[in-house]
Amino acid sequence: MRALGIALSGCVLVGCVSIDPYRQQPVAQLMQHDDALGDCARLFKASDATIEAAGTRDAQAPRVAGFPYLRVDRSLALLASTAAVAKDPQRAGEWMSALAALDDGARRIELRNAGGDTAAAADALAACRDVLARADQRRLAALLEAAQVPDDYSTAERIVGLYALTRYPFAAGIRRWQRETLAEFAGAAPASAPGSLPRLPYRPAARLDAVPSLPVAPLLGLPPIAQEELAELIVRHAPRLAIATADDNDRPGALVWQRDGDALRIGVAVDQALLYVRAAHTRIAGRWLLQLVYTAWFPARPPAHAFDVLAGRLDGLLWRVTLTEDGAALLYDSIHPCGCYHLFFPTERVRARPQPESIDEGLFAPASVRSPADNERVVLWLAARTHYLQRVAVERADANGGVGVVMALRDDDQLRMLPLPDGGSRSAFDADGLIAGSERLERFFFWPMGIASPGQMRQWGRHATAFVGRRHFDDPTLIDRYFERLP
Repeated sequence: MRALGIALSGCVLVGCVSIDPYRQQPVAQLMQHDDALGDCARLFKASDATIEAAGTRDAQAPRVAGFPYLRVDRSLALLASTAAVAKDPQRAGEWMSALAALDDGARRIELRNAGGDTAAAADALAACRDVLARADQRRLAALLEAAQVPDDYSTAERIVGLYALTRYPFAAGIRRWQRETLAEFAGAAPASAPGSLPRLPYRPAARLDAVPSLPVAPLLGLPPIAQEELAELIVRHAPRLAIATADDNDRPGALVWQRDGDALRIGVAVDQALLYVRAAHTRIAGRWLLQLVYTAWFPARPPAHAFDVLAGRLDGLLWRVTLTEDGAALLYDSIHPCGCYHLFFPTERVRARPQPESIDEGLFAPASVRSPADNERVVLWLAARTHYLQRVAVERADANGGVGVVMALRDDDQLRMLPLPDGGSRSAFDADGLIAGSERLERFFFWPMGIASPGQMRQWGRHATAFVGRRHFDDPTLIDRYFERLP
């Protein structure tokens, strides 16, 4: 039974939940046309054939079934359920443009990684995307229904793994981890006692290497923001790190392709200290708010003992800041790149909503954090080896006299097209949104919870964050489910 569950896990993200977009109406009809529409539909199919043959499919935002020139994320899928999009042609056009922009960005990355004349191919596809979109305006109802993101859980795997029963011991383990985390945050601040590991300080750079892209749809409520303002907010809210350091596995660095004999694998260049950055949106009380996501990557989580099923190559930490309309911190939360260890840190600007009694993983907030003033910064205290969060503090921006390793701020989307040692580029993530080589032994024990390869590092948009229950880090309704804003 375990073997069957493991076999099923390989199709959780793509094979079992995605549908071939060329078998769905209306694109199947368009491909029969002997005109510009047919030519464009066939051009997209040829593009996808090239991408599949090269193995460069990107999993961050899935293609829309029946509309392979469009892609959707969870924010745009939520907007598809609003009456405004269905009833207002102008809003519908803006929404479709956002779907088209997602496909254009992803397809340019896929074609670049596949090699060849990327710019010319992408420009031809962009022109065809406009042709197909105009034709599909009368099929808006079908598009609204199709524009959904499958979740990252396998119901079949849960059935095989007797989830209805096995979730209880898993829930007990989660409660135990939560008690240990509460004790860690309630105890004395980690200090440099005699014999303890040195805690190295890191501070973000004062400017970005590149400003990440962000969907803008003001008619639909997604707030417009100038690149200069976004860059300023990213620098202002970038966390400082204080990392207990045993060896290079505790040094944050850049993900890079490295040659290991005849093979290539993803590693971390610790001589390039940096944080990867992306921008996103959440919706609270009907209003869309900006979120900033920072990711630190480490070379490995070394084993604590011979049977440590959580150890393995690559590790990291994601730190997310949800902002108010005026750019102040409203709430913080964090996971590791496997989607594990979801922690919330509310500020004084929110309060927790009452939650129903349930065995499912829900709101877990080990501490609150004061919203920093303009001249203050958040500091994250990380443990050695496990990179667990131990404490979240606020300090003056000029504390320590600017001492610390400077971390560059880099667009997280660059991970989708990393340079190869011998030329060309490739995504850090495979077609399932996972980083090959970062598997954990826990996958052989945790698979009944229905998550593909538990513990393995994964791409934005692919983070399931609950073993018991269903929850996704990029769900725009997640914060509103757990918190309400105070007046």
